[in-house]
Amino acid sequence: MVNRTVRVDIEKLDVLMNLVSELIIAKNSLVSASSADGMSGSGFNEHIEYLESVTTNLHESVMKVRMVPIESVVSKFPRMIRDLSKKLNKKMELHMSGEETELDRTVVDEIGDPLMHLLRNSADHGLESAEVRAHRGKPEVGSIFLDAYQDGNNVVIEVRDDGNGIDVEAVKNKAIERGVITPDQGENMTEKEIINLLFNAGFSTAKQISDVSGRGVGLDVVKSKIEALSGEVEVKSKLEEGSTWIIRLPLTLAIIQALMVTVGGEKYAISLGSIQTIEDIKPGDIKLVQNREVISLRDTVIPIIRLSKELDIESSKSPDENMVVVIVKKGEKLAGLVTDELMGQQEIVIKSLGRYISKCKIISGATILGDGEVALILDANALI
Repeated sequence: MVNRTVRVDIEKLDVLMNLVSELIIAKNSLVSASSADGMSGSGFNEHIEYLESVTTNLHESVMKVRMVPIESVVSKFPRMIRDLSKKLNKKMELHMSGEETELDRTVVDEIGDPLMHLLRNSADHGLESAEVRAHRGKPEVGSIFLDAYQDGNNVVIEVRDDGNGIDVEAVKNKAIERGVITPDQGENMTEKEIINLLFNAGFSTAKQISDVSGRGVGLDVVKSKIEALSGEVEVKSKLEEGSTWIIRLPLTLAIIQALMVTVGGEKYAISLGSIQTIEDIKPGDIKLVQNREVISLRDTVIPIIRLSKELDIESSKSPDENMVVVIVKKGEKLAGLVTDELMGQQEIVIKSLGRYISKCKIISGATILGDGEVALILDANALI
């Protein structure tokens, strides 16, 4: 049988992706120039639409070539769990699904360590000893699950166990003891906010630090690695029933659909993947709750973030005008980003700004618009 596959160096695919990116920038320039020159005849518009269709198909085709199943990373985990079972003297099984789920090759190369840490964490801290499991009426063999699936333009990877769950009071007390939060802050924090303290550098509630799950260091590294891939990680837990760690990663890191907005006369991009709705809000609808501005939207209280304040620029709208509020979501959290004006949806190419703005967490990159202007890309996750 003839072999119909060919090995391709990832660097060659990177070059191809860069060329597709440049083609999209050139296409955006053509669209912008045609609008500026009034060249909006039906014939010209048809050519533009055809060009957009070709560039979109080309981008998707190159992306498919770059995609690889996560199986190449997760295939080593069953043996690791068997080894941990012997080392920790606990009976446990790993159940995996969705190994055929595909991600960009560069992302797959980076997620191995975070996933390994979460699995080791479940084995070490999550699953109880046989005696405790018997007392709680649980099966003798502890279960750890790794599930992967595609959700829209994202891939979701879940690591869960049927073990101890997270003791929220223990986390809160440890945080107060270490000076991470004050007792007053602890009283006012939600259960979810307290659990998220586990992502602080070096934070651990383990009474004994072992070499199995990172010597008390690691969840902060997991979070920073996932966020470096433009992803997010959250945890859900129920005491004595188990925990679920949810990682959400974008399918592509190079080209995205974005909503273009203006703030103080400057153009900014917000990824469509993080946007829930866009609302027209009257100034009188804004209330103050615990010194934070919020709006009530369909029985949900949503904090608002004035982008002009965050970006330290003056808004071009007067205080008594209605506000354009972009509702964005991170996990279960919602926030409303107050903008001056909407420009519309556009396919953009993400360009890294590297070390120049590494300290500015709310900016995730920049893009070149059709008219040659540079627009900064806002990181909705960091803003929330």
